[in-house]
Amino acid sequence: MKRFIDLIRACLTDVKELMPWDLVERLQANPDLLIVDVREPYEYEAMHMENSLLVPRGILESAAEWDFEETEPELVRARDRELVVVCRSGNRSLLAANSLQVLGYNNVKSLATGLRGWNDYEQPLVDAAGRRVDIELADDYFTPKLRPEQLRPKDG
Repeated sequence: MKRFIDLIRACLTDVKELMPWDLVERLQANPDLLIVDVREPYEYEAMHMENSLLVPRGILESAAEWDFEETEPELVRARDRELVVVCRSGNRSLLAANSLQVLGYNNVKSLATGLRGWNDYEQPLVDAAGRRVDIELADDYFTPKLRPEQLRPKDG
């Protein structure tokens, strides 16, 4: 049986990753680069990269095609654009970038370390109203907060 981390590792053989400092350079070199945020809407509203496109992971494949209720025209038209997929830590974005490659997207990368690493590199994030988010607030937001029932049982 494969586990989540096994799926992530498998994607690493096919999906290229960028570190946050590499993404800063790519954004300067290519203003047409599309950042696709695959987190959930509540995560995006709390903080996101300015001008990123929200396409939650759960609807990504149908959002990337015409004729679906979830179709996101900017994403469908972006098959030949440079795309960088982002999430909180870089795991969901790897899975999403892999799916986009399977669907025929030609220039897709994943942001290694995710928005947590973007914030650690002191790059800007904005809230739902477009206001800059304080780095310390983002640090707290991106710190994992596991409930006891989410932890592996001690006896198994």
